[in-house]
Amino acid sequence: MTKYVYMFSEGNKDQKDLLGGKGANLAEMTNIGLPVPPGFIITTDACRYYMKNDDVPAQLAEQVTESVQKVEQQMGRTFGDPKNPLLVSVRSGAKFSMPGMMETVLNIGLNDETLAGIIEMSGGNERFAWDSYRRLLQMFGKTVLEIDGDKFADALDAKKAARGIVNDPDLTAKDLSELVDEFKAIIKEETGEDFPQDARTQLDMAVVAVFNSWNTERAIIYRKRERIADDLGTAVNVQTMVYGNLGEKSGTGVCFTRDPATGQRGVYGDYLENAQGEDVVAGIRNTLPLAALEELDKKSYDELLANLQRLENHYRDMCDIEFTVENGKLYMLQTRIGKRTAAAAFRIAVHMLDDGLISEDEALERVTGAQLTSLMFPQFDADADRELLAKGMAASPGAAVGEIVFDSEQAVERKGAGAKVILVRRETTPDDLAGMIAAAGILTSRGGKTSHAAVVARGMGTTAVVGAEALLINAEANTVTVKGKVLRKGDVISIDGGTGEVFAGDVPVAPSNVTRYFEEGLDAALEAVSDEGERELVTAVHRFMTHADEVRRMGVRANADTPEDARRALAFGAEGIGLTRTEHMFLGDRREMVEHVILADSQEERDAAFNQLTPLQRGDFAGILEAMDGQPVTIRLIDPPLHEFLPDLTSLAVKRAINEDHGISAPEIDTLYTAVNRMHEANPMLGLRGVRLGLKMPGLFDLQVRAIAEACVERIQAGGDPQPEIMVPLVGDVKELTIVRERAQATIDKVAEESGVELSIPIGAMMELPRAAVTSAVLAEESDFFSFGTNDLTQTVWGFSRDDVEGAFFTEYMDAGIFEVSPFESIDVQGVGELVRQGVNGSRSTKPDMKLGVCGEHGGDPDSIHFFEEVGLDYVSCSPFRVPIARLEAARAMIEAGMDASA
Repeated sequence: MTKYVYMFSEGNKDQKDLLGGKGANLAEMTNIGLPVPPGFIITTDACRYYMKNDDVPAQLAEQVTESVQKVEQQMGRTFGDPKNPLLVSVRSGAKFSMPGMMETVLNIGLNDETLAGIIEMSGGNERFAWDSYRRLLQMFGKTVLEIDGDKFADALDAKKAARGIVNDPDLTAKDLSELVDEFKAIIKEETGEDFPQDARTQLDMAVVAVFNSWNTERAIIYRKRERIADDLGTAVNVQTMVYGNLGEKSGTGVCFTRDPATGQRGVYGDYLENAQGEDVVAGIRNTLPLAALEELDKKSYDELLANLQRLENHYRDMCDIEFTVENGKLYMLQTRIGKRTAAAAFRIAVHMLDDGLISEDEALERVTGAQLTSLMFPQFDADADRELLAKGMAASPGAAVGEIVFDSEQAVERKGAGAKVILVRRETTPDDLAGMIAAAGILTSRGGKTSHAAVVARGMGTTAVVGAEALLINAEANTVTVKGKVLRKGDVISIDGGTGEVFAGDVPVAPSNVTRYFEEGLDAALEAVSDEGERELVTAVHRFMTHADEVRRMGVRANADTPEDARRALAFGAEGIGLTRTEHMFLGDRREMVEHVILADSQEERDAAFNQLTPLQRGDFAGILEAMDGQPVTIRLIDPPLHEFLPDLTSLAVKRAINEDHGISAPEIDTLYTAVNRMHEANPMLGLRGVRLGLKMPGLFDLQVRAIAEACVERIQAGGDPQPEIMVPLVGDVKELTIVRERAQATIDKVAEESGVELSIPIGAMMELPRAAVTSAVLAEESDFFSFGTNDLTQTVWGFSRDDVEGAFFTEYMDAGIFEVSPFESIDVQGVGELVRQGVNGSRSTKPDMKLGVCGEHGGDPDSIHFFEEVGLDYVSCSPFRVPIARLEAARAMIEAGMDASA
């Protein structure tokens, strides 16, 4: 019989697949002796069964009953007993943290009969009992019965307004008992049924509601954003209730073992007196700093700090903890590896390394290319004129500028229109997720560093400022008032997630200190930075990049078309150029020369155009080879569709028609129209381009090869060490490559003979057609190297254009789950990736030492880099800015491969 339920004492932190992250960590805390309220975990297997069969497993009810009985024995209370009732919470807990995306129900087991027992248990605290009951009704109604949560919230607000109070704790027992009656009436009106009084019915319904919450819209959106698989399912954690709302000696909080925004050691978190856990993360009441607990309850505070240190040492990482104090007794309700900002990730990993808790490789595994990317984004210029509007808590760093929007729908709409937006809310809820994803930044007037807005923004890497209390937000009127100034929807503001500052208008930005490090070096960057935290960050990045370069197997090159691009790439750590696109060199003033080549009536005319272009091309290549002296430079021969160098056929047709209407004779227009029309293609992206153009007009490739060879001679004669490589694009058949290669080699030999300089220039192919991949063993006989052009390979595998597809049908494909991420952003491992694998295996079956690389956009994508390490490519090539990211991820991929091999 399948075991679907585990007591906390039966699990451990390594069982996240089965018990979910929350359940596995509750089990771990129990086993190391921390004060965890007893409970049990319903596994992800049960959720997956439910999703497949639309019903819970037959064995689940009996296993839950047995587990409830074990908790009853531990607690000396009975579930559903009117005199000595046991109440439980029911919480979701997936393998990967999804903060606020799924459901929680507190106080399960409370009803009209057990209410008296709760009052007696609390020493006659009627207010506490009624408060707990109204919370159950509110959460159960919204979460389990799917009633609009605003109906309960509106009733609660109306009660406070009638009493002339602002905060929930100021409501009396009588007020709360009246709210209970109102909430029951709402449930009856909305469902046609009374609130279920049977404790076990409540529990079973809550469990199913948590299962269902796995597939809510916001959970699906979050999983897509975080690339979490849809079939994992969630566990359900059933835990004995402890009460932070028993009075002034009780409370609840969320805290971190280090500052999740900066990574610094200290006391960080939020605490609320006389509250239950959801009050803290919901941001509906502004919290006290965690340090305030020391004055309120020093015993609990000291015990909490000791537990924090114990957990950090045990997990060897920064931990995120939820806790409750019940009448002066501390309980640990949850721990997990805490979400952190990019800067905090680098600092914490260095601290852990220096403390001897982790190795250099483990430290490198703790930081990601995505985090490094965010550190390289520009920051606000501190020297610019700025109008400070307000200051809140620095929740998630970055410099965000955008139009004010006040709800999720506005954010999505304006993002779709191409605008950058700042989502401004009193507090965010899980229902705001779509808007949070669309926003460049998030700003709230309530909440602390553990509020929903702060936690989700940090996880997504989105700039956020929370708890800016000076902001008076009127979402209904679409206004925010601060310092007597009224800002409206569409007004531009700037928020600094590193300082918590909010500025009016568009504040100028300056390069980040991390980017300065890559461009100018460590010493120059440290000299320019006075802030100790920033100096520590720059030094941490330097340490990790140094170790990454020692660890990684794959080389990292850059895509660069100019000497300036090449020099920038070198500054960022590139070890050569993996793609120089020569078509960019034929634009502007040179386009007309190419047009003459294509439309020439005679070979003499064509040769004259070639003679004009050759010295210009030689100068292009000479500059790049000089900038990248001693490093390989892969130069792709001209590739784009022919029509890009010809006049527009439609425009010529219009000119002809106008001339005919006016009786004007323009033979040059007629001749040009006839020539262009002759060359016209219905689908030029699949037509006369790449190697086909080189075969139809061999002189075009000849001039490029000559220019490369002559530029190479110039560098050698000047004492340099040029390392050019010639790459033939869009090859599909070995005969194409043979013809082009023979002509190219003949040109190289002729230049060598003319100059008296010995030349050895590798000639390879760009693998961007499926046929090339599956015939790579044959192609390798005529090629010195291969570079996978995964942009075109993705187009030809899928049969769609990257220039058109995202606006045409990608939204529907993403919504339907066909794509979790664009295959142009991250490689399609099953399709395109399989062809890459075939290309690698085939080519190396012919030439075991064949040099293989990739030069598409995927060369800078972290997930794709891990795949390229797996299949054994020698290098990746990406844009200069992404070179550091590729260096870091290539090392992480190597470490990951080693860990998998050892496992």
